[in-house]
Amino acid sequence: MSVVRQLILQADDELRYPSSGELKSINEFLKTGEQRMRIASTLSENEKKIVQEASKQLWQKRPDYIAPGGNAYGQRERNQCLRDYGWYLRLVSYGIIAGDKEPIEKIGLIGVREMYNSLGVPVSGMAESIRCLKNASLALLSEEDAVEASPYFDYIIQAMS
Repeated sequence: MSVVRQLILQADDELRYPSSGELKSINEFLKTGEQRMRIASTLSENEKKIVQEASKQLWQKRPDYIAPGGNAYGQRERNQCLRDYGWYLRLVSYGIIAGDKEPIEKIGLIGVREMYNSLGVPVSGMAESIRCLKNASLALLSEEDAVEASPYFDYIIQAMS
């Protein structure tokens, strides 16, 4: 949920107009809109490149994942991992666009630990894969944009740790 929506709903619940402080928060949020759109565009336009680089980093760190018996051994399993990387990258972009981590929580983190545990996928490995996804993504952003995007990746990493 965006800051604007949250503040409007809160004011409406209390049957009042937004306060000057709330209006200031909305104004600050709107000022960051161009940056948030730029980051989301960079991530979406470079999804394939980011996913490839992140998987390369992960396989170098954890070759046991793609070795016989590993969770990403075999083309089908590896493709499922890459699909998940793209899905998490998309979740990060949703959070950045909204300026809030709630879309990440609601769409992608509720039940994630249980799902991966039931599939026999080590959750710590997923956290490491998101770290690699973060590194590959931030490498394409300016320093200022990387600072803005980083907490959204960290939120997912923390939820999986």
